[in-house]
Amino acid sequence: MWWIAVGALLIGELLTGTFYLLMVACGCIAGGLVRVAGGSVELQWAIAALVAALAVYLLQRSRRGRAVRVNPEHNPDINLDIGATLDVAGWRDGAARAMYRGAEWDVELAPGESEHAGRFRIVAVRGSRLVVRDAT
Repeated sequence: MWWIAVGALLIGELLTGTFYLLMVACGCIAGGLVRVAGGSVELQWAIAALVAALAVYLLQRSRRGRAVRVNPEHNPDINLDIGATLDVAGWRDGAARAMYRGAEWDVELAPGESEHAGRFRIVAVRGSRLVVRDAT
């Protein structure tokens, strides 16, 4: 029973990629080893639960267990528009309208950039507004 549970948990882990099912599988391995050693059913379950709980606790305390906060405004892996270029004909108080991907978008300058007509690179996307820097 323990080895079937380990196999099922490992398959589940491969499908989810969270590492938590792997930690529970470690507990099942410990329960299986207690079974092989001749321990009682109660001891098997106690050791399995203790090892799984300890493994999950250690995972949460590790770098792998912490959730990484990603700002999608600036992340090109989430927003494929970041890094693309567009042409801006003119500015008015740090804002403009420009054609990009076949539609007209609101465009704003990134902090520290100067207003001038030309080619700009998208560095962030805030809602429907593109934040740009000079591409040269």
